[in-house]
This record gives sequence, structure tokens and C-alpha cells, in this order.
Amino acid sequence: MAKLTFYGATGTVTGSRFLLELRQQQFLIDCGLFQGRKENRRKNWEPFPVSPSGITHVLITHAHIDHTGYLPRLCKQGFSGPIFCTRATHDLCSILLPDSAHLQEEDARWANKKGFSKHKPALPLYTVADAHQALHLFRPVYYGDDIYLDGDVRGKFRDAGHILGSAYIDIKVGQRKASRKIIFSGDLGRPGKPILKEPTQPFNVDYLVLESTYGNRLHEGLTPKTELSRIINESVERGGVLLIPAFAVGRTQTLLYLIRELEETRRIPSIPVYIDSPMAIDATRIFRSHIPEQNLTSRLLTLMGKRIFRPSRLHIGKTRDQSRAINDVRSKAVIISASGMATGGRILHHLEQRLPHRENTILFVGYQAEGTRGRSILEGQPQIKIHGKFVPVKARVEHISGFSGHADYNEILAWLMGFNRPPDLTFLVHGENNSSEALAHQIREQFGWNVVIPSFGQTFELDL
Repeated sequence: MAKLTFYGATGTVTGSRFLLELRQQQFLIDCGLFQGRKENRRKNWEPFPVSPSGITHVLITHAHIDHTGYLPRLCKQGFSGPIFCTRATHDLCSILLPDSAHLQEEDARWANKKGFSKHKPALPLYTVADAHQALHLFRPVYYGDDIYLDGDVRGKFRDAGHILGSAYIDIKVGQRKASRKIIFSGDLGRPGKPILKEPTQPFNVDYLVLESTYGNRLHEGLTPKTELSRIINESVERGGVLLIPAFAVGRTQTLLYLIRELEETRRIPSIPVYIDSPMAIDATRIFRSHIPEQNLTSRLLTLMGKRIFRPSRLHIGKTRDQSRAINDVRSKAVIISASGMATGGRILHHLEQRLPHRENTILFVGYQAEGTRGRSILEGQPQIKIHGKFVPVKARVEHISGFSGHADYNEILAWLMGFNRPPDLTFLVHGENNSSEALAHQIREQFGWNVVIPSFGQTFELDL
């Protein structure tokens, strides 16, 4: 028998951490930071539920911080085994993890300067040096490569279509007809997205750990490109600035791709587009270096010499001076900055400046977790707190859910429909409670599968 314990992504969309105990080995699937509500973020500071030195392998589904951001802390506490992931995930983590550590150090420095921490002195969760130490343990592989974890225990990464390098993890135990398989979906992507390939289809699955972020929602009927065109044109007509909080990895590149397309087809005017995120700039460079992992359309355009991530009037805010200069932009421009949920980073300075003015537009293009500033703005809060003061929300607020890298419940059901037989058990994770419960109902109604929604720390025995 094997044991599977859920140490994160239960009742929340963050903190993905699943421990599979098998053959005296401990495999940790994902190692993410908790984000959003304070009670969730506090878990980042608690001791890891099992001894990190006893974990034999870590396997990572993709590079987002809610799936990787605890790795430096885990290594600092004693983990020293291999960290397996795809090659693109490794390249993205090489910028994401040091950046996360830098933010941790900055937050501690600011807390000490202002004296608002209960701890004297305030310390970072981990440092940039810790992040680089963790990166030394990475063992990147190609999609489809066999990873022999222990005897006849084989791991494999399959394209999940969520972001560049994203994968669902396929762990098989035993040989041929006697084998058993568990799948960890990570974040499941969507069909027909720009740049990325569609999620591949698994077969012969005995246990499934499945995300449920959009388990109670359908993405809008209008295409994201159509909605983006409308919002940009209306912003230009009002003479304001369109500010887009966007994840540096994935969402920013999709926006650049579509804005270029809209310009070339004359559906929007050519206006300045500012990228104010050093990480997004580095991530775009990594996207350019991983053409084989992109879909056929992107590869064809690149082959024809098209710079697919470059609108005609693109400006890069790499340095602090370049970032500050964007403050002088008053109208008819697009500013894209991280973070996507407005939890930190340069986007806060832009929100502080742009939110109080009615001619401006704030566009959210991704999921906004409970407890984030982005969620508060979307829910219509009249003011939000930034840098210790309340900022009035008078700008127009827009949201395009179709940009999401997460499959909605119909897209998840369509993926499940391709399974050649029902799993013995399906676990729903990575969703707020109402989303997980709604998706569980849909799966039971549509397929009659056995579905459970685990709680934090809950352990299940598996027949592997």
C-alpha cells in the first residue's frame, strides 16, 4: 500500500504540496507558497509537516510560485534530493525563485525599517542565496522522459497546457498489466490558447489528483481577443491609461502576442505598450528560447520571421528609472506589470497612481484569489490599502476570465471524458470550497466517478 497526504491546495488555490509515500520513499509533488488570506500565508512560516531531510524526491508540475515557492525553504530545512521538472520549468524557476527570495528580503527590510513586525528583527522566509542553493538540486528532463524513482516506480511529465513547461505528473508502479498509475494534474490548461499546446490525454489512470480552480465557472463566451480589443479601444476613446496587472510568466506573453495581432489586423490603433516587470522581460526571453514547446501556429509565425511577442510600440521598463518614467504617461497607453493579483511588485505603484482617476481602466486577466488586492478591487471595494494608505478606486474596472490559463469546468469535464476508464478515486484540490464542491457534483453526475475533496493534512491509503 501507499499513502497520499495533502499538505496544501486544500480549500484554497495556493500552497500546492502533496506527499506520496511509497516503497519506503517519500515523493513530494509540488512545493508551493501559500498566498492570499493571512491565515493561509502563516502556513509558510510553520515547520514543514514532515522532516524535509526524509523526503527523497521532489517533482514539480510547473514554475508558478504557488507550486514552487517553498522550495528554497524546504532545502534550507534539510532537503537535499533531486528536484525533477521540465526544462522550461527549470529555466523559469531560475528567475522566479531568486525574485521571490528578493521580495522576501525586501519585505523583511521594510518591516525592520518601519517597525511593524512582531519579530525583532524581522527575517525573510528565505534568501536569494537559499534560492540559488535550491536551483542546484534541479534535474530538468524532456516531456515524456522516463524518470526511474525507485525500482519499477516510474515518473513522467506530460504537457498540461497551462504555462510554458507545465506538466501533469504520471507516476506508474509495476510493469505492464500489473502496473498501477496516479496522475497529479498540476494546473490544467485550456484548448485553443495562443502560444501553448493543448493538454495531452492520459490513459489507464487508477488515482487522479485534479485541480478545481474554475470548478464552478465557465469562461466568457466572447473570445479574449475580442474583449481585449473593446477594452483597449474604449480606453483610447476616454483618453486614459489601461493598466493590466498580469503574471510575469504566461499571461504577459499572451497579452503581447494578442496586442500585436490586433494591431496588425487594425482592430486597435498602435499605441505605446509598457512592460514594467523585469521578471516578465526575462520570462519572455525564455519563451523565445523554447519554441519547440509552443503550438504549431507560434512556430510557423516564428519560422516566417515574425517577432510574436513584440507590438510595434513596445517599451521595456527594466530599470527603476525606466519604471519611474512610466509615471509621466498620461493617456492612450497600455501598462502591463506584475504581480497578477496585485499582491506586491511594481504594479502597486501603478495602481496607487492610476486608481483614483476615472479616465483610467484597470483590467484583470486572471484568477484573483480570496484575500488579494485584486479580489478586493474586482468585488467593488471603494478603496484599497497600498503602502500603508487607502487609495480610492475610481478607475473603470474590467475583467476577462477567458485569459485564464486554467480550464473551466466544461473543459475539465471534456478532458476527463477522454479517460479510457474511471479512476478508482479522484481527489479535487487547488480550489476554493465552492469550486471544488461544484466540480465534484459535475463529475459524479456526468460520469459516476468516486470523488473526494481532501482537507489539509488528510491521508489516504492507495493501492499502488
